[in-house]
Amino acid sequence: MTTDHQTRDQPNALRGRDLAEEYHYPRHWEADVIASDGGTVHVRPITPADADALVAMHARTSDRTRYLRFFGPYPRIPDRDLKRFTEVDYRNRVALIVTVGDDLIAVGRYDRYPDTDTAEVAFLVEDAHQGRGLGPMLLEHLAAAARENLIKRFAAEVLAENGRMVRTFIDAGYSPTRSYEEGVVRLEFPIEPTETTQAVVYSREQRSEARSLERLLTARSVAVIGASNDRTKLGYSVMRNVLDYGLDGPIYPVNPTSPHVAGVPAYRSVLDIPNDIDLALLAVPASQVKGVVEECGRKKVRGLVVISGGFGERDEHGRTEQQKLVETARTYGMRVVGPNCLGVVNTRKDVHLNATISPFVPPPGRVGFFCQSGALGVAILADAARRGLGMSTFVSAGNRADVSGNDLLQYWSTDERTEVILLHLETFGNPRKFARLTREIGRKKPIIAVKSGRHSGVKAGLQGTVAVADDIVQALFESSGVIRVETLMQSFDLAMLLAHQPLPQGNRVAVVGNSSALGVLVKDACLSNGLEITDGYPVDIGPEGSVEKFESALRTAAAAEDVDALVAVFVPPVVTDSAPYAEALARVSRDSTKPIVTTFQGMSGIPQGLQTVGPTGEVERDSVPAYETPERGVLALARAAAYYRWRQKPLGEFVDPEGIDHKAAAGVIYRVLEKEPAGRQMTDDETRDLLAAYGIHMSEDQADPLGIPVMIGLADDPSFGALISFGVSGLAIELFGDVAYRAMPLSGTDIDELIAGPRAFPLLTGYRGNKPVSLAALHDLIARVAAVSEHNPEIRSMTLDPVVASSSGVLVTRASIRVGPPVSVGPRRLAPAI
Repeated sequence: MTTDHQTRDQPNALRGRDLAEEYHYPRHWEADVIASDGGTVHVRPITPADADALVAMHARTSDRTRYLRFFGPYPRIPDRDLKRFTEVDYRNRVALIVTVGDDLIAVGRYDRYPDTDTAEVAFLVEDAHQGRGLGPMLLEHLAAAARENLIKRFAAEVLAENGRMVRTFIDAGYSPTRSYEEGVVRLEFPIEPTETTQAVVYSREQRSEARSLERLLTARSVAVIGASNDRTKLGYSVMRNVLDYGLDGPIYPVNPTSPHVAGVPAYRSVLDIPNDIDLALLAVPASQVKGVVEECGRKKVRGLVVISGGFGERDEHGRTEQQKLVETARTYGMRVVGPNCLGVVNTRKDVHLNATISPFVPPPGRVGFFCQSGALGVAILADAARRGLGMSTFVSAGNRADVSGNDLLQYWSTDERTEVILLHLETFGNPRKFARLTREIGRKKPIIAVKSGRHSGVKAGLQGTVAVADDIVQALFESSGVIRVETLMQSFDLAMLLAHQPLPQGNRVAVVGNSSALGVLVKDACLSNGLEITDGYPVDIGPEGSVEKFESALRTAAAAEDVDALVAVFVPPVVTDSAPYAEALARVSRDSTKPIVTTFQGMSGIPQGLQTVGPTGEVERDSVPAYETPERGVLALARAAAYYRWRQKPLGEFVDPEGIDHKAAAGVIYRVLEKEPAGRQMTDDETRDLLAAYGIHMSEDQADPLGIPVMIGLADDPSFGALISFGVSGLAIELFGDVAYRAMPLSGTDIDELIAGPRAFPLLTGYRGNKPVSLAALHDLIARVAAVSEHNPEIRSMTLDPVVASSSGVLVTRASIRVGPPVSVGPRRLAPAI
């Protein structure tokens, strides 16, 4: 947007240069990270050019902070110390700084003790930014850098009165040894990642990412930049919708030429607004976005929704401008939804935010919805509003240059208002993280996903996204409990059930209605979807059946021990008022602990007659979802029942098989990578030695023994993570691609499901009178392959094919292994802007 304010150059000019090349530090040490309060910060190695910024930060710190860090007043940094602080070798002496905008706000450093694998570590965080989790975050990144430089331990000397710093190391999951001398505590601890430290990292990541989304979704003050009185402009729709939905806070239109927009006083620039701004909605031409983002940063806006298009979805130049947009926003601590997005909605009564171009807003409810497509989002909101499907929050991320579906999963995982998560995915930004999050969240909240490109593949377009084969996507969903549906209509059908009814705790269904024809349709649909009809059902009360008879039949079914779910079908005769029947159905639902779905007089969604409305006006859980056809309601029931079974399924144990020699295996891999750091295919002898260390012994006799040949594979994709594959070798794989997949790590239960996954599995269990193979031996072999992957991240791929399975055991006749640099999970960081 053109204003009379002069837009500055790129903030933090040092960031605009290629500092990694100029000062020869590892480029991957740079990162955007979310602080514990939800704002973004930038982390990078220090350079001599940062001297002035370091002095300025030191001057802004309090006497108390300097005393705790330097054990004395230290009012100014002497030139000699300044040179030592800013000129480091990025190996034995490393310092990382944290910046926001033009300000350096924190620094952490380590110095290796000469001729040891131990380094002393220390931090300084500006007073105004303490409590944002910058110290623990710097510790994560310093430890990762130190491990690259073969440092194994950190030591720190802390004043005994500085309990906060002592807690920093303990709360990071480390167990430091302590010694005391003259009021100083010396701490020392190994920095190799452990399950405890990784759990701490994941927990902090969840809280930070959730908080960053909360800042966007609970905005109390909104600026609409590009607000317009012209009904043909996006800025008109956005401004109108924010106003009409009744935001619980001030709304500031920004327009350089109009004194008022929609009757609200307008401002020429966001910088002219006299008060703080939580959220800025950008509806300006793409060419003006860069300057507007810069002004929002200077105004200290907390988050952006960029509705404007013309970026990564258009061409290479647009992608470059999109990356610059996000980098500038993150520099100032802002998250970005979009660009080219529909916007965000929060129905919470004390927020009431409709920051979209859609006038249709669903009622308040328990469903959180994420979709990428802006155009599709308008139809989604309209359909949800028509059905009465209540939503807690809605986010259309558009080009997903910053905020992604994974961010929303982090937010919804702890959001009390969201009980069901709905995802419409076109691409995966980080499948590895998606798998980790959904495995955990799916045990608490159902996740429904529509994945586009099932048969046509992922559309070309956005960079930074991952095209994942559909069978692998399916394996990912199955292992994490994600309920995959074919269409958006099916996703809404299932969401209505999960948001308003309990889960069916079995497959037994009772059908009650006044139409025998509909009863037959329900029975056929149940049998087609793996559900059972309870003996004595369907029950038909007849077209003339009274309300009392209808309610009595429903209550009898709901109370029966051999019934897990109810389907009610009702077609009223011409002269019959259907309202009393709907009220009866709603009463039974309120009293029942079993799910009820209905096909009722052509109703769809959560119609008023079948609603239970709470004191705040929100539709409550006991409401009955209605489906236009019985088949749709039954399909939703079947998927809900399958999800319940997954939730009840034991997680299984993650136990290493016996007889594993980790040290011998590590030695084999070390000898390969010591000579060829980039990695290579292992020789036959190396492969044999590595497998033997895990109790996997190859056959000396290459002649085929009697049995069934199978294939076991391992591939560690840098984006998706490690996958184990299994199939029956030969035609089943070559012609039909009959391979099952499971994402690592594998529990015992996962291994059993992997073996049973291929369609050719009956060949292993005595098909046509053949002798069944030893499934226990197959299980043990796959467990050992999984252990190889878990313990040795240098394994890039492995194939055992053929493995001859027989009743007496398994025999590995051929194997190939490729090793390379490990794909490190690393410290917390935001994905690069795309």
